[in-house]
Amino acid sequence: MKYDNGQWIMQGVAKNAKNRIRTLNELIDYVNQVGFLPLFSNSIAGFSVEEKVYPGDWWTEDAEHDPWEWRGAVARSGKVAYGKFFDKKAGFISLEWLPYFVNYRRDGYDFDSRYDEGLAKRREHLIMQLFERNEELFSHEIKSMAGFGKDGEKNFSGIVTDLQMQTYLVIKDFRHRINKKGQAYGMGVAVYATPETLFGHDLVTSAYAEEPEISRQRIADRMKALYPTVTESQLKKL
Repeated sequence: MKYDNGQWIMQGVAKNAKNRIRTLNELIDYVNQVGFLPLFSNSIAGFSVEEKVYPGDWWTEDAEHDPWEWRGAVARSGKVAYGKFFDKKAGFISLEWLPYFVNYRRDGYDFDSRYDEGLAKRREHLIMQLFERNEELFSHEIKSMAGFGKDGEKNFSGIVTDLQMQTYLVIKDFRHRINKKGQAYGMGVAVYATPETLFGHDLVTSAYAEEPEISRQRIADRMKALYPTVTESQLKKL
């Protein structure tokens, strides 16, 4: 998105463009082809879902064509990881490339090891320990169970985002809350899980045998192959 004359304007391609992504399955195929992709435009031109879809399809609530609606469907598919992976903003990572992101972003540490070494925040630990006995949790459940809120721990959104950037959490789905009558209400709420729960421990940690810096270089080389003009500062930011 770009801000122009007091308005946010979606970027994208023409409705009849041959390279337009038209369906969520085409999106999954494209992510698996390139390896990883942010949802919205950023400092690297062309490196986003936004720039590959028709701008008029956003926020129409049309499950077949609305890229905003695709997020939950892609996350539910189990074919691609979804979360805030790029400069604390949302995006997708293929299962082929997820182990390299995990190895680099975690610096080779499972969360317990990171916490034991004093490298993880106490508030991160409050959240991650919940997933030792829960396979998935709604965002509001995490907030309540971990003691965040008006008179409790602060910066819940920031801590959950940091855990996604470190690849300890991913978004599994978006679901509606259910009232006492069994009726769905409100907007879809993020459901979180560990990538190990969703994709299996062996796959997620399969790059642990190599140095994290080697995994980082793999990612950088892939970006440079896709976008030859990308700079080191752009890579570091994302």
